[in-house]
Formats: sequence, structure tokens, C-alpha cells
Amino acid sequence: MKRSLVIIVAVAVFAAGAQAAEPLANANKQGLYARSIEEVLRLDAGEVDLGTAALIVSEKWSGLVQGRKYQSELDDMAYAIRERIQAKKVPANFKAIEVINKYLYDEVGFTAVKDANDANDLFLHTVLDKRRGYCLSLSVLYLAIGERLGLPLYGVVVPGHFFVRYDDGQVKFNIEPTSKGGYADDEHYIREFKVPRGNGTYLKNLNKIQTIGCFFNNLGNIYSQSGDADSAMAVLEKAVEINPSLADSHTNLGNIYLKKERVYDAVRQYRLALDINPADAVIHGNLGNAYIRQERYNDAISEFNEAIGINPKQADSYKRLALAYSKVKLFNSAKLAVRDAMSMRPNDAECYKQLGDIYSEEGNCREAIFQYARASEFKKDYAEAYFATGLCYNKLGQTDDEISAYKKAIEYRSDMAPAMLNLGNAYMSQKDYDGAIELYKRAMKAEPAESLVYYNLGVAYSYTNDFEEASKYYLKAVELSPKMAEAHNGLALAFYKLKQYDLAMHHLKQAEELGAKINPDLLKALQR
Repeated sequence: MKRSLVIIVAVAVFAAGAQAAEPLANANKQGLYARSIEEVLRLDAGEVDLGTAALIVSEKWSGLVQGRKYQSELDDMAYAIRERIQAKKVPANFKAIEVINKYLYDEVGFTAVKDANDANDLFLHTVLDKRRGYCLSLSVLYLAIGERLGLPLYGVVVPGHFFVRYDDGQVKFNIEPTSKGGYADDEHYIREFKVPRGNGTYLKNLNKIQTIGCFFNNLGNIYSQSGDADSAMAVLEKAVEINPSLADSHTNLGNIYLKKERVYDAVRQYRLALDINPADAVIHGNLGNAYIRQERYNDAISEFNEAIGINPKQADSYKRLALAYSKVKLFNSAKLAVRDAMSMRPNDAECYKQLGDIYSEEGNCREAIFQYARASEFKKDYAEAYFATGLCYNKLGQTDDEISAYKKAIEYRSDMAPAMLNLGNAYMSQKDYDGAIELYKRAMKAEPAESLVYYNLGVAYSYTNDFEEASKYYLKAVELSPKMAEAHNGLALAFYKLKQYDLAMHHLKQAEELGAKINPDLLKALQR
């Protein structure tokens, strides 16, 4: 997907003949001639042409979009609506809304998508191409038509939703673009979207710069979903700058900061969001996740409990709460939280896996194995559950069962390096060194930067008396982890066996300096 900016040559395009003599209401706006979104944002809000701004974003998203084509389409639609208004002798005021709705939804056939799963549904060019969109993108279309007709239309935002309002100072009503331009009063939005009271953004008439800020909020999420965290961060930071009292933008920016390991900044954004909308369970949950990353487990517990108090039907909140309880060794509370999640998701394999993890941390390996088996019943290919089972059998000293569990994990996840590593260790305990070497080499291919794999290969080759190969893998281990004392110890023995005594002494001293317990007999032999 192309990200390079293709500059839009924003020239007002008029139809021929009589239409050209009677330009649209936006004909002289500076925003029509903007060449970048930065230019748009430098304009006074009244000079912004929202349709042009949206198409500039479309061209940045995809170099295949030709903005002038879509400007012409918007103009043609506005001319068609104006003709119908004039033909019906309808005043160019609130009574024109019925004409707009009939044209957009009945004649042209614009529809609302049920779920905003397709990122492209945000962009104005896609709405015009496919005749469909969701709340924000259909609202941008509606507002772009309205500005061409000179109607006093405004964007309005509530948590998780966007719509349009007509307000000429005397007549004021809401327009729902996702319901064919239908009407809903403010109380409907307050009730359905849990609008926080007393802030300067929600349910207010937005100017066009503020509407662009809301657009940036959604655009940031699309960039994030496409894996472009840098672009997501840039537009979300701009969204927060434009609309500092919009909780949604702070929350989404916090999510990006968390993804980029900027945990302190994420916490700050979540707190700012909660200052605006303290009754949002999602924000409390996100803040709890950030606190877990900071190892502030008691604070995380508090936030997850807040989230559950607001919305007790979110199973994920109970699962995250259980994780936080486990971190502070409150295992009974953790188990209760997971069981609450299970009551809502009785077939959720992850719940049983998490319950097994809690029992394992508690030291009850038998019960943990039982829960892992339940998890595997609901998800047959649950490699992580088989791997965790192998860890429990290791604690119990049941090596054959441990091997069987790791093999099952690898069967379902052929690149699961930890399972290969542990299976190799189990083979080592049975003195099956060739089997161990084979598993370690498979793990090495899956995780080529994991120093422990190379160290274990060095150990395995040492047991087969192949010190040439052992030294090669020990050296790779210390190359990746220079302070791995045991690898230096292994190198000391390998080089001694290879009669490279200076190198052996060098690595023995390195091991001792790094705190390893060295072999006194080897030291004496080297000193001789």
C-alpha cells in the first residue's frame, strides 16, 4: 500500500453551460486550492473545504486516487441536488435536508456498512466508488455536499460515533447518515453512547478543523492496523492537538505509545482520557494493561476492577485482572477472576490455559496439567497448552510425559523454539545426545539469535567429546551474550581438550570474573 503523498491539484471543477454561471457555495474558499493537509490545517476553519481535505488524505493513502475526479463527482452531486431543490421550490434551508436524503440514499443508493472492518471504508474516494461507508465517512460525504450547497451543517462526535447536525441558529436537529439521514435527539446519543457531561467536544457543533481531527483519530487506527505505527502516531498526535478534549484520541494515542514501548507516555494519555470520560471501561482496562507493563500490579488491579464495575460483562477484564492478581501471588483471587471469565466464555481455551498457569505458579502441577488438558479439549492445536504441560511434568520429574507434551507442542507449532529447546534438554537428561543435538539445531533455525540454544549445543557436543564442534557453538553463544559465564566455562574445557591452553585460561578467567564456579582441577591443569 503506497504511503507517499501525491499532491492534489485542488481546482474547483464546474459543469458546463448554465451551471458554470451559478457556482456552488464553496467556489471561493481557500481550502479548494490546498495542496497538502498541512496547508489545510493552517487555514481558518471557515475557509476549509472538507471534501478537498478528505481527498488529500485519500491521495496520501493511495497514489492511485485522482482527487480532481472525485471533486468533480461531489460537485455534480451537489448540482443535481440543487436542481431538485429548485424544481420543488424548496427553500435552501433545513427543508432541503429531505431532498438531500432522498437523492443520496434513494436515488444514488448510499448505504451504511454494519461493521467498520474494511479500513478503506473511511476514505471519501471509497465511499464514492462503492456507495457505502460507516458513521464518520458517510458524515464527511454529507458535510462535503452541504458545504457545496451552503447549508449550515456541522460534524458532531460522541464516544465511538459521529453524525451530522443542521443548525442555522434558529432551527437545530441531528441527522444520522447511517440511517438514511434519519433524526435522533441528543438524549438518544447520551443514552446509547454514554456521553460524558461537561466537556467541550462531545455533542457540540464541530468546525471543519475539529472534524478533520476526528478523521485523524480514525485514520490513526487504520495506520495502526496496517502495521504503520509511525504514521499512526503522527496523525494521532495531531488529532490530540486539534481536539484535546476528545477522550477517544487520547486512548488511541496511548495504545500506539504502548505498542512502541513508550509506557510512561501511554499511561499519561490514558489518564487524560479518563479525565474527560471517567466512566469508560475500555480506557480503565487499557490503563491497567499499561500498569502491568510497569509492574505496578496493585494499580492494575484497581483499574481492572473499575472496568468491571462499569461493564461487568467483559470477559477480558476478568482475565487481565487474574493476571495482575497472579503477579502479586493472590492466587485464590486470580482463580476466582478466571472462573468469572469462564462463566461468560465456557468454551474459551485460553481461560483454562490461564487457570492452569495460576495453579502451576501456585505449585499445584497436577491441577495445572488437568486444566491444560481441558484447554486442549476446546482447542486441539493449542501448542502453548502442551508446552505448559511439559513444564509441569518437568517439575514432577516425569521425563517421558514431559517429552510427549513437548512433541505435541512442536507437532502443532513447528517453529516453537522453547519447546524444541526443552525437548532437547529432556533428551540430554536421558543421555540421548544425538537426539538433543537434532532438537537444538531445529531451535537454532527457529531462533537464530538465541544464545542459550548455542550454549546447549556446545554442552551436547562436549558430552559426545566433539570439542571442535562444542567450541564453535560456545563461541557463538558468547558472541551473542558476552557475559554468559557458563559459556566461557564451557569454552575453557573445550579449548583445554583441544590443547589450546592460552585460550582455555582466558575463558576460564572470564568465567570466574563473571561469577561462575570454575573447575579447580581444570585451573590446576592449565597452571601446570
